Amino acid sequence: MTVLIQGGTVVNADRSQQADVLCHDGLIVAVGESLEAPKGATIIDAGGQYVMPGGIDPHTHMQLPFMGTVASEDFETGTAAGLAGGTTMIIDFVIPGPQQDIMEAWHQWREWAEKSVSDYTFHVAITWWDDSVHKAMGTLVNEHGVNSFKHFMAYKGAIMADDEILVNSFSRAIELGAIVTVHAENGELVFRLQQELFDKGITGPEAHPLSRPPQCEGEAANRAIRIAEVLNVPLYIVHNSCRQSLEAITRARNEGQRVFGEVLAGHLLIDDSVYRHEDFEVAAAHVMSPPFRSAEHQAALWRGLQSGNLQTTATDHCCFCADQKAMGKDDFRKIPNGTGGVENRMEVLWHHGVSTGRLTMNEFVAVTSTNAAQIFNVYPRKGSISVGADADIVVWDPEATKTISAKTHFQKVDYNIFEGMTVKGCASYTLSQGKVVFADGKLDVERGAGRYVHRPPFASYYAALQIQAQRNEPTAVKR
Repeated sequence: MTVLIQGGTVVNADRSQQADVLCHDGLIVAVGESLEAPKGATIIDAGGQYVMPGGIDPHTHMQLPFMGTVASEDFETGTAAGLAGGTTMIIDFVIPGPQQDIMEAWHQWREWAEKSVSDYTFHVAITWWDDSVHKAMGTLVNEHGVNSFKHFMAYKGAIMADDEILVNSFSRAIELGAIVTVHAENGELVFRLQQELFDKGITGPEAHPLSRPPQCEGEAANRAIRIAEVLNVPLYIVHNSCRQSLEAITRARNEGQRVFGEVLAGHLLIDDSVYRHEDFEVAAAHVMSPPFRSAEHQAALWRGLQSGNLQTTATDHCCFCADQKAMGKDDFRKIPNGTGGVENRMEVLWHHGVSTGRLTMNEFVAVTSTNAAQIFNVYPRKGSISVGADADIVVWDPEATKTISAKTHFQKVDYNIFEGMTVKGCASYTLSQGKVVFADGKLDVERGAGRYVHRPPFASYYAALQIQAQRNEPTAVKR
């Protein structure tokens, strides 16, 4: 299939230019002015619009078995919803249960994801440790294109990774040239606070943020950073929701440590008052971890994004409907944690970021696509409008408006955390692998068309870092 996008402004993370974009057989084959349309090509008029790399959501949980139920959004519906909002690739998570064979979990998630309609790849969580896990990490890196491993510092009694697991897994990752990621919350403190609140009779959703205060997140972020510092492994901290974790990241980066930070669109825009809503369904719909915070933390997170101390934006898209959330009607600890957002991330970030002057268009591209592609080693195949890159493209209409609602979204969940928000700036066309899959508000997707994306390790780069650290030499390697 051949597609020519004419008359738009190409916006990459590093520059913008007036140019046409020619796509053929799933790749971008030319970027330049006044390109001629080959015979039979589909032509898209992008006049007055921006042509940008498709979004990469580096944090989703499609079809996740969690807290006694399974997320309502599967890989087909979730990736389709992403395409409607301009996101053309997701990085989901393989999460083995306690003592579950890592490779068994890997193959199960790969099977579930075969119905994806856009490209996808996986982080793999390390939830326990023995020699078999050590071996599996090597197999995943060397044979299956995994270069990132996740660690939950929360959820005691289930998938929480204690310090021993962190040290073992971080050490193995640096041997393999992989990056480690953490969900930073002090699981011991959260467990204690949850019990204390429940014993006091505070059982509704309002107890959720009280049981997971910012200090719990800040402590865990700093602990992970210092463990990573000792072991000299690069670290990526997911869904930073508060000033304390951002300060820990900023301090480490100022000291020259390789630490990256992610922020969710929801944490930038929604405050903790939602947990005190009189309607249980509304309050429970917002239960996720870490929870939404006060305005003070939102302001800090925007500054972190603007300063470059937070590099990526994500959604932690993990949907549970009202009947599933009702499992915790009498005990907030049993409310399945998760919200949606994969469809709306780019819209709300454009409206509240670019349109307000908080972000430039190039910074928008960086934090929604390019930075994730670079951190997880799929750039410039992804995250770039350039010759040879995958033709994963969003044509963005800065004048288009919509009001976000669960009644009209494509996401398979009965609530939208951005319900009623009117945004200006939306995808008019989305291309995946060079095919127009979203246009005029309608999806045209094929079940199973999404490809699994292999991500090579960073072995040469990190091996050099290790050698320099052992010699106590300054780092001179350029990434």
